[in-house]
Amino acid sequence: MNRKLIRTTLAEVKGKAREAPQPRERTNGSHRGPSSDGGREASQRAAQQAAVQVRKRVPPPLETNAEIFYYKKQIDAHTLMVIVLFDGEEIEGTIEWYDRGALKVNRQSAPNLLILKRNIKYMYKADERDGTDAD
Repeated sequence: MNRKLIRTTLAEVKGKAREAPQPRERTNGSHRGPSSDGGREASQRAAQQAAVQVRKRVPPPLETNAEIFYYKKQIDAHTLMVIVLFDGEEIEGTIEWYDRGALKVNRQSAPNLLILKRNIKYMYKADERDGTDAD
């Protein structure tokens, strides 16, 4: 399929602004009573306001899927990870699966753990650990 990106030009935007009817000024103290023309005027005003309204910006999504991509990449590669909890405890193992609120970590010399994400301070790959702690 051949898809083209359609962009408006400045000339088109200015042309649409010229075509939009200008809102009428209100006069103080002049109030019209009910008439046979009142319904049509209200609909015209509503149409004018709709033409003048500018489309609001859509906020960015709450979920960028970067966290999901990172977990999936580490699970597929069986990367040995170090997970540091808020209390300072470090857990070393591979991530088996993840959920919205938890990670299951397989450890080699200890039982597997289900860690709640709210307890995780940060995590990193075990091979990126400094050699200064080992000395």
